Amino acid sequence: MPEEPAVAASKEAVVRVRGLHYGFGSRKIFDGVDLEAARGRVTAVMGPSGTGKTTLLRLITGQVAPAAGSVEVFGREVTTLDTAGVYSLRRRMGMLFQNGALLTDLSVFENVAFPVRAHARLPERVLRQLVLTKLHAVGLRGAAELMPSELSGGMARRVALARAIVMDPDLLIYDEPFVGLDPVSMGVIVRLIRDLNDALGITSIVVSHDVRELASIAHHSYLLSGGKVVAHGTPAELDASPLPIVRQFMSGESDGPVPFHYPAGDYHADLLGDGKERPRS
Repeated sequence: MPEEPAVAASKEAVVRVRGLHYGFGSRKIFDGVDLEAARGRVTAVMGPSGTGKTTLLRLITGQVAPAAGSVEVFGREVTTLDTAGVYSLRRRMGMLFQNGALLTDLSVFENVAFPVRAHARLPERVLRQLVLTKLHAVGLRGAAELMPSELSGGMARRVALARAIVMDPDLLIYDEPFVGLDPVSMGVIVRLIRDLNDALGITSIVVSHDVRELASIAHHSYLLSGGKVVAHGTPAELDASPLPIVRQFMSGESDGPVPFHYPAGDYHADLLGDGKERPRS
C-alpha cells in the first residue's frame, strides 16, 4: 500500500510504533510492526483472530513491554517510563474494554463517576453534572440509576463508553467494541465512535475485525497478519487493494494466505492412529 498517508500523519502522531517485536516464548506476535495514530483521527487496527490486536493495545498502554522497538505515546517513549510515568500517561487515555467491564455492584451513575472519584476531587454537584452530561452524550441519562444487570448489551457498552470519556481523554482506545451487539446497537456504537471523536477532537484507535463497520468511521486502517502490517491506507484504498491477503480479509473468504486450519499432523494418520497422546511440537 502507498506510504504517503502514514508519512503525512507522522508530524501529528499521538501514537507512533516503530520496529515493534513481541512474543510469548518461541511464538512471535509482532515481527517489526510500524504504525501511527494521527491526532484527531480514527485509526483502525484490523486482522484475523490471534494476530495480536489486543496485545498491541497492552503495549501502547504500558501493560507489557516489547522485546525490541519503540512505542511512543504523546511524544513519550512508553518503554522508558517508570510506574508513575505510566500512570500519568494513562490518565490521558480512555479505554472501552471488549466486554464493557462495568462494576456489577455499582449503578450506571457510579460506574461513570468511578474514574472521577479516583482521580479528582470535585464537589458532588459538579460531579453529578459531569456524569449526567456524559451519559446524555451516549443517550442514557435516563438510565443513571439502573444497575448493570438491568441493561441490554448495547446499553452496557454505551455506559462503558460514557465512563471512557468522562475524564475527557486525549486518546480513546476501543478493544473490539462491536462484539456481541445486535445490528441496531452496533449502528449506535459505530455512530457514537465517530461523532464523539469529531465533537471532542480526540484521537481514537479502534481494534476490530468488523470490516464494514470500520470502513464507515476510520480515517486510516492497518491490517495485521503474520506479525507484520501487511497493508495500510484509507478504507477505500484497502478495499481496492489487489493483494491476496487483503482481498481474503476484506471479503471474508475462507481460502487464501491466512489458513483456516491450525497447523496439525496428517489428518488420516490422526484418525487411524492408536489414540495415544502425541508430543506437542
